[in-house]
Amino acid sequence: MSDIAQKVPFGFEPEADIRKGTIIFYDSFEHISGRELDMAASITRERSFAKLVLYPLHEQTVKRMSKEPVSALYKREDKLFEWKKEQGGADIVIERLEAKRKKYTPIDAALRHLTESYPLPAFLLLTGETANQFASYSSFEEWIGKIRLILLEEPNPLHPRLERNRHRWESVT
Repeated sequence: MSDIAQKVPFGFEPEADIRKGTIIFYDSFEHISGRELDMAASITRERSFAKLVLYPLHEQTVKRMSKEPVSALYKREDKLFEWKKEQGGADIVIERLEAKRKKYTPIDAALRHLTESYPLPAFLLLTGETANQFASYSSFEEWIGKIRLILLEEPNPLHPRLERNRHRWESVT
């Protein structure tokens, strides 16, 4: 606390911050276009979230999750930094945990780090394919009670755990 006395008018109450929570965009960002990133930014603004966190996955993580080849993490991060610069958003963060670890990071460890580091409540923004993969993990039941999901598109076919927890997620398309 500061030792400097501040003067305020009688009855002054500081403005309450109406922006709360975090949207976490968890993806490899290999096939995500500027349109999807713009959609994530508009959801953040429309729903008054405090932060949009972009979480690009390391090559090893993508390899274990989907077996699809991806470009190097630094190249995908460069595209995200360019997009962020165009947006000029101070409320957009590109999380670099996987760049620091330089290896496979389980989704549990990533979500634990993200929920401890950023304001709650946490909403996880996923593609339909990634949502089905997340639902196939045993820890999904634990995490679906702590976070909510926003899907860019509804997966077809829908994983049974997603179907069972339909009240905890929504599709934006």
